[in-house]
Amino acid sequence: MPARTLAPGQRCEIRVFDVVSGTDTCVYTTRERLLEAPNWTLAGDALILNGDDLLWRFDLAQGRLTQIAYEGLPPINNDHVLDPDGVHIFLSANGDGQIYRAPLAGGQATCVTGASSPAGMVHFLHGVSPDGRELAFVGVIVDENDPNRRFLSAEICTVASDGNGFRQLTTSGHPADGPEYSPNGAWLYFNTEAFSGHAQIARMRPDGSGAERLTHSDTVDWFPHLAPDGNRAVYLAYPPGTKGHPADKPVALHLVEGGRWEAAKPVARFTGGQGTINVNSWGPDSTRFAYVAYPSS
Repeated sequence: MPARTLAPGQRCEIRVFDVVSGTDTCVYTTRERLLEAPNWTLAGDALILNGDDLLWRFDLAQGRLTQIAYEGLPPINNDHVLDPDGVHIFLSANGDGQIYRAPLAGGQATCVTGASSPAGMVHFLHGVSPDGRELAFVGVIVDENDPNRRFLSAEICTVASDGNGFRQLTTSGHPADGPEYSPNGAWLYFNTEAFSGHAQIARMRPDGSGAERLTHSDTVDWFPHLAPDGNRAVYLAYPPGTKGHPADKPVALHLVEGGRWEAAKPVARFTGGQGTINVNSWGPDSTRFAYVAYPSS
C-alpha cells in the first residue's frame, strides 16, 4: 500500500488541543507532505509522526520537522506506539505486515512479531502494555487472490513483545480495531462493530473477558485513547453510515471526562479521519492531545 499524499489544494495541519483552556492550536502546517498519527514523547518536547513511509520528529519548541533514520525497517504505516521506556518505539510495517522495535532516536530496527502469529497475518499495532511486555494489535487476514488485498477478518490480538504467546481475543467476526491498554493495564479499549453493526467504543480485560460497550451513539466511533492519568479519553467520531475509517471526511473528536463515556462531548470538528488520531497522542501531563487535520483551501 503506497504512502498517502495530499490532494491538490490540500494541506496538513498538526494541531494541539488543550483540554483545560479549550484552546485548539495549529503548531505546524505543510502542503509538501502528508503526516499522520502523532505520538507525544514522554519528555513532552516533541511529536512523533509518520509520512512518506518514514518516521518523523516534530520539535514543539523549535517548530522543526526532522526525519528519524532507520536501518532494517520496511516502509511503515500510521500504527506506531512508544515503548514505555521512552527511548524506543514499536512500528507497524507495510512491507511485510510485521511489528518492529527500534530506538526512538533512530538506528537499527528489529522485527519482533511472526514467531507465534498465524502465517500470513498482517499486524497493525495500537497498544503496548504499561510494563512493555505485551503488544495489542489488529490481526488481519488478507485475501491474497484479491488484487486490492481485501480484508477477510480483523480481530483484536495480543502477543508478547518478543513475538511469542500470540492470542486472538475477539472471535465475533465483526471488524474490531484500535486496541489500547488503560494506563493501569487493567483494560483494553477498542472499537468494534459487534454491538450495533457500526463502530462503537468498548473495553475488555486483556485476556478477552468482560467485554462491555461504552458508547451508544449514531456516530461511527473509532480509536479510543486514554490520557496517562486515566481520567480523560478522546476518540474519533465519523458521521452516521460511514464505512471503515476513511480519509478526508467531516469528523469530530469527542472528549470523555472522568470515565463518563455517555457524556462525551465534541471539542473539535474538521476534515480528517484516517491519519488524524490512529494512535495515542496525549501529552504526558494529560492536559493536551495532538491530532492532524487535512483541510482544503
